[in-house]
Amino acid sequence: MTLANSAMAVDQKRGPVTNLPLPRYVSLKANEGNVRRGPSLTHRIDWVFTRRDMPLEITAEHGHWRRVQDRDGAGGWVHYALLSGARTVLVEQDMAPLHDRPDAASPVDAALELGVVARLGECTLDWCKVSAGGYKGWIEKTAVWGVDKDEIRE
Repeated sequence: MTLANSAMAVDQKRGPVTNLPLPRYVSLKANEGNVRRGPSLTHRIDWVFTRRDMPLEITAEHGHWRRVQDRDGAGGWVHYALLSGARTVLVEQDMAPLHDRPDAASPVDAALELGVVARLGECTLDWCKVSAGGYKGWIEKTAVWGVDKDEIRE
């Protein structure tokens, strides 16, 4: 690989507008967010996201618009003002246990139902600290969507 090709490969992994990594996770800041077919107000609204704090994955950028998708891969273009950098995750396992520590043998403080949206804190390779409904604890990374499997957060 030449130096020019190497630089191009790096550029393709960064958003052309924000220079932030692509893809990356964000959350829906508003109670409603129009999802459009293209990156402008003239494009048709295909549907509306209606769940505040829902985690979304940004896959592309164009001006003030971000192409996003949800955990099912459904998405489109959303105005950046409707998105927040605050990280959340979606629980994908029913009654997922919240542990005291990032250890399956540690005590369980609560269990989160399938579909719960939780605030994301720090993450190790296998565990993430989350909070939802007044409960805090460590959940296995495989039980949530909205964080990369190799992502570490401090």
